[in-house]
Amino acid sequence: MQNTHILDELAGGLLDIVNFLNAPQRDEALLRAAGVQLDRALFPLLARLGMQGPLGVAELSEQVGRDYTTVSRQLARLESLGFVTRNPDIEDRRRSIAQITDEGGICFRAVREARRRALTQALADWTDDDRQSLTRLVRRFADALGELPLPENDQAG
Repeated sequence: MQNTHILDELAGGLLDIVNFLNAPQRDEALLRAAGVQLDRALFPLLARLGMQGPLGVAELSEQVGRDYTTVSRQLARLESLGFVTRNPDIEDRRRSIAQITDEGGICFRAVREARRRALTQALADWTDDDRQSLTRLVRRFADALGELPLPENDQAG
């Protein structure tokens, strides 16, 4: 049987991390530290495209937890800034594929470097083994969460 106290501690720690990562002031500070002028609401889209490469709009909206219409509108703003291009999918012309541009890549890399500096500071007194263990375990946990089946939505009634 699982130790529920440990699971509650894990959930509490994860909520603290999510709150930290989702804090608008943190995103704004990270963008400032990177020297990037970008609406913070657009940053998660640019970050996903920078980390994962071209993505369909529907895929991207699912990954950032926003509806398709909002993501499409935000991608149009990124496109107008020259950070993203959208093109029809070669295999399915109804689908649109978003891809980061060279200029968008410069911004993404600047923010990534600012994030690395912040993480380096947060982990400064950790040993190399601790940092490696954390990285391995977080990746393992994220992969396990990704393999969980989606809850069934029972709409019978």
